[in-house]
Amino acid sequence: TVLGECLKRSSVPRENYIVATKCGRYGNGSDFTRKRTLQSVEESLNRLQTDYIDLMQCHDIEFAESLDQVINETLPALIELKAQGKIRHIGITGLPLQVLDYALQHVEDIHGPATIEAILSYCCYTLNNTTLKQYTPSWKHRGIGIIQGGCTSMGLLTPTGPQDWHPAPETVKKLCKEDVDLCTKL
Repeated sequence: TVLGECLKRSSVPRENYIVATKCGRYGNGSDFTRKRTLQSVEESLNRLQTDYIDLMQCHDIEFAESLDQVINETLPALIELKAQGKIRHIGITGLPLQVLDYALQHVEDIHGPATIEAILSYCCYTLNNTTLKQYTPSWKHRGIGIIQGGCTSMGLLTPTGPQDWHPAPETVKKLCKEDVDLCTKL
């Protein structure tokens, strides 16, 4: 890939930048099986032309066949790859915070604390949604890095608005559009 070539040719030492990528969601759907997880990491290492990935994230875990599959197949595969030095840190991503919290708690019960080191949440700490605040004390106490994705709420807070598939209720979409219009006038 272009990025892989740039990283390979860069004069910046590898330890001076962070490579984060994800597994589980692909163009043709979701696959959180152990086999596909191992394959995905190898593909990423090859594409990025690097010996290790700093942060490997199980992406959009709510779309897995089941959370049990993520907990009992995907994450153990990543734990193995971490022990081999192919990845440095393990994370999960998703939209429903209760799903992320459920996975975190059950992973800790089975695989021990500090298995999940980062959580990327979408649109849950923005102008129109601050529900992430109720989870941050517990997650920070566990030493988990928290990444807020979707600072414009997946388009809600932009002049063009969200995509048709956006999960927000019509009332929220309407109110956000009014807020954007007001900001545009100011």
